[in-house]
Amino acid sequence: MSEPTGASPLTLRDIQARVDTWIANNGGYWPELSMLARLTEETGEVAREYNHRFGAKKKKASEGEADLALELADVLFILVCMANQQGIDLDDALSQTLEKYRIRDAGRFG
Repeated sequence: MSEPTGASPLTLRDIQARVDTWIANNGGYWPELSMLARLTEETGEVAREYNHRFGAKKKKASEGEADLALELADVLFILVCMANQQGIDLDDALSQTLEKYRIRDAGRFG
């Protein structure tokens, strides 16, 4: 699933299609509740890394630092799987969400 060097950036639709192809070739989507458990697991790994980096719970000297980018990408992968499984177009959904925030929160935080 790697992108060739110099290729155009992927859209969410491109990502959804690539994930769907990979899933189809690797056993299919897990049941919905298993997918939710996986999202919780991956989110926990992001939370653990944030806590070690920015919170009070620092890692032991024997523990290496996790790659935060890859941990976040794991969460994204599962979210894409969940969207695919439910027939959700993430390009459309994110556009609607950004518009909602643009209107609702205009000037709210600045």
